[in-house]
Amino acid sequence: MTSNPNSGDGSADGAGTSSGGRFSPPPDHPETEAERRKRRAVFLRELTEARELRERVQPRRTKERRMREAMRMRTFRI
Repeated sequence: MTSNPNSGDGSADGAGTSSGGRFSPPPDHPETEAERRKRRAVFLRELTEARELRERVQPRRTKERRMREAMRMRTFRI
């Protein structure tokens, strides 16, 4: 259902995960910039997808949140 075909099924029993569920590279292999950027792109894509889903599922709450955020931004404008 996600847009990323390599995201897996969401289970935390795969290789490369620690007990906290976060990805941790092996200590003898430092993460390269390309790997970090790729992982970050996947994260941001999934975050955007989750926000879009939340907007579809809870439109009233989303509208209220947008209105509160707009009011906050107007309050702090100079």
